[in-house]
Amino acid sequence: MSHKIKRAAVLGSGGMGAGIAAHLANVGIPTLLLDIVPRELNEAEKKHGLSLNDRSVRNRLASASKKALKKQKPSPITSEASLDLIEVGNMTDDMQKLQETDWVIEVVIENLDIKKKVLADIDKHRKQGSIVSSNTSGISIEAMSEECSEDFQKHFLGTHFFNPPRYLKLLEVIPTKTTDPAILSFMKEFGEDVLGKGVVVAKDTPNFIANRIGTYGLLVTVQEMIKGNYSIGEVDSITGPLIGRPKSATFRTLDVVGLDTFIHVANNVYEQVDGKEKEIFAVPDFMKTMQEKGWLGAKSGQGFFLKKRGEKGSDILQLNYETLEYEPRQKLKTKASEMAKQEKGTKRKIKALVSAKGDRAGDLIWSIMKPVLLYSAELYGKIADDVPSIDEAMRWGFGWELGPFELWDAIGVKESVERMKSEGETIPNWIEQMINEGHEQFYKQQNGNVYYFDQGSYQQQHFNTKHINLKRLKETKEVIKKNAGASLIDLGDELLGLEFHSQSNSIGMDIIQMINYAIDEVDTNYKGLVIGNQGKNFCVGANLGMMLMEAQDYNFFEIELVVKQFQDAMMRIKYSNNPVVSAPFGMSLGGGAEVCLPAAAIQASSETYMGLVEAGVGLIPGGGGNKELYLKHLRNIPQGVDFDLQKVVNTVFEKIAMAKVSSSAEGAKENGFLDQSDAISVNGDHLLHDAKQKVIGLADSGYQAPKRTKVPVVGEQGFATMLLGAKSLALSGYASDHDLKIAEKLAYVLAGGRVKEGTLVDEQYLLDLEKEAFLSLIGEAKTQARMQHMLLKGKPLRN
Repeated sequence: MSHKIKRAAVLGSGGMGAGIAAHLANVGIPTLLLDIVPRELNEAEKKHGLSLNDRSVRNRLASASKKALKKQKPSPITSEASLDLIEVGNMTDDMQKLQETDWVIEVVIENLDIKKKVLADIDKHRKQGSIVSSNTSGISIEAMSEECSEDFQKHFLGTHFFNPPRYLKLLEVIPTKTTDPAILSFMKEFGEDVLGKGVVVAKDTPNFIANRIGTYGLLVTVQEMIKGNYSIGEVDSITGPLIGRPKSATFRTLDVVGLDTFIHVANNVYEQVDGKEKEIFAVPDFMKTMQEKGWLGAKSGQGFFLKKRGEKGSDILQLNYETLEYEPRQKLKTKASEMAKQEKGTKRKIKALVSAKGDRAGDLIWSIMKPVLLYSAELYGKIADDVPSIDEAMRWGFGWELGPFELWDAIGVKESVERMKSEGETIPNWIEQMINEGHEQFYKQQNGNVYYFDQGSYQQQHFNTKHINLKRLKETKEVIKKNAGASLIDLGDELLGLEFHSQSNSIGMDIIQMINYAIDEVDTNYKGLVIGNQGKNFCVGANLGMMLMEAQDYNFFEIELVVKQFQDAMMRIKYSNNPVVSAPFGMSLGGGAEVCLPAAAIQASSETYMGLVEAGVGLIPGGGGNKELYLKHLRNIPQGVDFDLQKVVNTVFEKIAMAKVSSSAEGAKENGFLDQSDAISVNGDHLLHDAKQKVIGLADSGYQAPKRTKVPVVGEQGFATMLLGAKSLALSGYASDHDLKIAEKLAYVLAGGRVKEGTLVDEQYLLDLEKEAFLSLIGEAKTQARMQHMLLKGKPLRN
């Protein structure tokens, strides 16, 4: 990459502009956030005697947006420190600062004339060779830049982020006829490697790829709902996870996006297309009425759903689109929907649904999927150059588990096309041709490579070299050992990978056995080990169901054995002769965090939610987590600095007792779960590659296992201090008697039991205290009630 982006500017500080600025700051890029100068004073400014010439007034819009980033949920920033990288200003006084930036992103109102004016102004002030892009969601990129200078046009393209930019993976990059191909390939690489995005190159057509197909799909769903006389709640009950779509399904998604935004996007296509397509993009009358009434969804407090507080808590009501009144939410339950739920995997669930002709759920899914498949096939070549770009855009932008062509493969291309024809549909020529030539799939996999159908033959799909896909890797590399909970894979470069694949990646005896086997292998035949996987979450903790069952059967000997073996396995990770690197992402809780803490290093995905949460189920960590978090805090104190041991242990005590979970990997660093030397991957797809590089780096620099040393503890006096804090919480009503009992056991472990302050104890002594405390808590009726509640409801019980 000859280009470098060291500094950026975002023009337009609305929700999207501020979100993009926040994401740039999250990845460490200093960003200038500018907006227009207000035309009049607000009440607070008048009260303070300010004038329109005051700098604070002139920068008010950008300042307010930056401030709002702190309060938004989910948070657009990975750490409050990110905010220091955002400098605010206005588009009258500060345009000359664009001279210092390498990338300028325009995010002003969706109006072609206004965008042209802003771009002309950027052209006047930017430095030659700097990249300029527009974050429009549908205005022609070509049209807005046609009057700009030649250097500007060479360095200009569309960069369409999806909202919220921190969490949604898709970045559509849209070149114009004059965009320099080197700039396009730089932005694709930069988008993936630095911004952590899934980048898709789109053509300059209305709404590009994801919004074009996604909006079409939503409008088709609304029309089929009306035609088939389904209710809003019924549609949402079967258009979510059952068919590999987000939990928010159809109408809850619209409530989150905002009806006004959705209507704007739909109208954008409506005005630029004709014929049958135009009819689909016509927004139904009841939605226009909702917009007039201000029922826009989450931001206005009501939309397709309304949350109503009743005597028994909150009820969610659905809108009746005929009467425009709210009524109890309905769910669609049919023979096919129940059968589909029993199927394993999304592909089989969808196939079961669409093949159930005459079933209300099956008919609805077929009637909304069929037009989307045909529409995607018609747009192939017009909105994107290949099949994977369309599928990736829908997966990354709309959270679909399967893109349209992957979906088509899942239900069977040949048989579904025959059914479509029998129902009078016109099939795009290239699909007919594909089937006639004997090709019945859009994708094929061979020798760990993926091939997609393209103009008469199969082309190899190329991925970023940093993207290691375990499923494909296992086709070409040896799986050295496997059991129900985990697999040991040859990652190449003399490294092993330990992949968890139990339910929710929870830790049971099978995983513990594989950890031991992996360390044996690594110590004799390999350079190092990566513990990582590509499940939904890294690991949500120990197998709670198994533990509860044993406790209810009074099998305490069995539980003691499991705890001892878990602790021993964690110590083996810590003292392995060769480096072990853990690669957490998503939820890395309880036992999941305990697998990371003793590793030689952690390579965490930016979106890692880490914490020791055992107190929520009435326990304390049982795999050495208490000791390791305490040691990590001690290690993070700079050498030679005088410190108060009691303060350190109090901090650790509070984090474990309150079951604190980080809201990002940066947060985990601030919470002391990651050391300063641990690293963060912004792109989750690159996590295993980065973890591999970490192991190689450690091995090549002459890694030596840590020396076993004694641990300083606060002893009896420190125990009393921690307990005092917990008691004051209980007295003020923040903690129950059982919370207090858990806190007492935890304090005892962290304090090192009944010894004198400053005593040096060995790790095994602390592990024995932990095991004893764990066993005594799991025998408590109230702990078992908490465990049961968590397993059934997925929420902690306060008892």
